Amino acid sequence: MRILLLDLDSTRPDHLGCYGYHRNTSPNIDKIAREGIRFTNYYTSDAPCFPSRTALMTGRFGIHNGVVGHGGTAADVRHEGIDRKFKDTLARESLPSLFRSAGMRTALISPFGERHSAWTFYAGFNEIHNTGKSGMESAEEVTPTVLDWVRRNAADDNWFLYVNYWDPHTPYRAPLEAGHPFEQEPLPEWITDDVLEHHIKKVGPHSASEINMYDSNTNPKYPRHPGEITDRASLRRMIDGYDTGIKFMDDNVGMIFQALEQQGVMEDLIVIITADHGENQGELGIYGEHGTADQGTCRIPMIIRWPGKTSGTVDEGFHYHLDLNPTLAEMLGKEPMPSWDGESYANAITGDTSAADSRPFLVISQCAHVCQRSVRFGDYLYIRTYHDGYHLFNKEMLYNLKEDPHEQVDLAQDKPELCKEAVYLLNEWHDDMMSTMKHDVDPLWTVMKEGGPFHAKGFLPRYVERLEQTGRGAAVPELKRRHPQEFA
Repeated sequence: MRILLLDLDSTRPDHLGCYGYHRNTSPNIDKIAREGIRFTNYYTSDAPCFPSRTALMTGRFGIHNGVVGHGGTAADVRHEGIDRKFKDTLARESLPSLFRSAGMRTALISPFGERHSAWTFYAGFNEIHNTGKSGMESAEEVTPTVLDWVRRNAADDNWFLYVNYWDPHTPYRAPLEAGHPFEQEPLPEWITDDVLEHHIKKVGPHSASEINMYDSNTNPKYPRHPGEITDRASLRRMIDGYDTGIKFMDDNVGMIFQALEQQGVMEDLIVIITADHGENQGELGIYGEHGTADQGTCRIPMIIRWPGKTSGTVDEGFHYHLDLNPTLAEMLGKEPMPSWDGESYANAITGDTSAADSRPFLVISQCAHVCQRSVRFGDYLYIRTYHDGYHLFNKEMLYNLKEDPHEQVDLAQDKPELCKEAVYLLNEWHDDMMSTMKHDVDPLWTVMKEGGPFHAKGFLPRYVERLEQTGRGAAVPELKRRHPQEFA
């Protein structure tokens, strides 16, 4: 058995052709989707990248493994303390350890452990290839390492290869030699002139006026990445930069598939294509960032091609990315690891329709840019904000994703009964999480008590100056009221 997992950083599903995007960004990925199963309601439990990948590799929600942020106490996997054995739990119960237990060789091609000092990310791998730029690589710097590994190892049996690409991640870095493949194609229809004008007036990091988080600075190394959006031309630069990154990455993915075909292993290869999180492109007025617990950030692609199993199908059930772990265990004939929080959806892959494989609802979290927990239920997304990250979000927001997939109309005031239902589900989830762990501390509140999310801690005085300089000073009194500690 051979398994290839492609982890495509910051790739949102609705910018892939196989998910209905109007631009041809992903022909190689789309081919795998036609040959396998595509999941449409698949979410990371914890965003952004470090919490997401920690949840996947540990098989546990951030509230359990301890990693929900990018700094402070909540940016380290919980210590096991007195119960730690000669080897820790991850040595036995990480995702790669599952394959090791099945007699498979495990290999990782990614700089991610170095990027976030996330050394636990390496647990369970036989071999690790750090592509060397701490997540600033573009695909042409990753692919040679992958092709070399394929040349040397693909013909062997029983391996699991995890490959990490970064091109859709900010700053958009596809080389200029990749051209401008979408310059004549329409932009997403939902960003009308009126919507764009509203976004330009919005406050908050990574808003249209501050693509560079708290200012509009640009870097000549990344000419595809604008510092601000002032009109439709700069909006095009933003969207085209992101889509070109996906297309350039997909071209490189095609090179890997071609190399595997040359080795004679592509036909029987199990291929898993997913991401750590998505990327807001206007949702909640945010561009080029993955800093909220919403649809743009937390919905991710999941495509599984398992030769001899279900093909050409779509699964619309609710799943977390960490549900992949027990799913693969079941497909490999193994028991799920005791510490895992996931639920198997193997029947979706095998085609067994006699058993339901959808969770009734999902809770998704973000504590690196804001502190939010959200509930995905029915057609709705309920977002509860504990720290607004200087965006002036309402404490409660509610969106009908079937009618409003880009989160433009907040229904919280109009549908209080749905908000109450969502809060009940959130409390049920929280009770279950707190009752099934040894610790009595919710790491979201650790982040709050340590001064707030990492990317929104200590920046407000400087940002207030910018707002006043750019004609948006009307927001300053409310920001000061909400965050008085920033001015103490």
